[in-house]
Amino acid sequence: MTTEPLTAAANDTPPAVSIDAAEKTYPNGTRALLPVNLTVRPGEFVTLLGPSGCGKSTLLNMVAGLLAPSAGAISVWGESPNARAYSAQRLSFVFQEATLMPWARVAANVRLPLDLQDVQRATADDRVSAALKLVGLEKFAESYPRELSGGMQMRASIARSLVTDPSLLLMDEPFGALDEITRNRLDDELLALWRSKGLTVIFVTHSIHEAVYLSSRVVVMAARPGRVVEEVFIAPNTPRDESFRVSTEFAAYAKKLQESLLRASANANEALA
Repeated sequence: MTTEPLTAAANDTPPAVSIDAAEKTYPNGTRALLPVNLTVRPGEFVTLLGPSGCGKSTLLNMVAGLLAPSAGAISVWGESPNARAYSAQRLSFVFQEATLMPWARVAANVRLPLDLQDVQRATADDRVSAALKLVGLEKFAESYPRELSGGMQMRASIARSLVTDPSLLLMDEPFGALDEITRNRLDDELLALWRSKGLTVIFVTHSIHEAVYLSSRVVVMAARPGRVVEEVFIAPNTPRDESFRVSTEFAAYAKKLQESLLRASANANEALA
């Protein structure tokens, strides 16, 4: 069951990501994903929601080109994810952990993708400063990761992902290990970045509340093996603020997603019986 889209993302513009019957079976025979069909339009904030083991991260890694599908096809801005270069459109990946180099200062950590691309140092430093300002870390450029809180480390990781000026941002449960207050604050900051930068985002979480708060569309996945079972569009004109978190509208979306996950779990158990 799919709720009709209420966003401009459902127009005729070329997709940012096109997943066509992509599936994944590992060499040991484990079938991680049944064939998945999914289209992500430019400017969408799409969240993959589901329990651990449902293939959310596997699907995200396939979009990033870190894993190859066993069957089917994936294209990003019309190209294969493992293509050497995307056509003027860039992709960045934010992992579950901040994965910062502990021996390097924050500015050097954020500059790493530009160093790997041999970007001229003066240009790279300007872009690092701009990225750090976007995430509110401009005063911590010379700090080491150990001197930052967990939330600040994740901000540095996000700055590193933004320094290449990506069009598509992939995020694999980046705030899952943080306390709720920090997580909510970073959710707000991520939404502000999404709007201001015009990003397309695919975000992985197992939190129903986070999915409702962030997304323009939630793709519900079920495990054993992973598959898409439902898509829910979130009304685009709803203010995403603290009042939304405690609204009846928010509760209704959360209830809908909870029921979808329960149905998916019941169907999986029946299949195993």
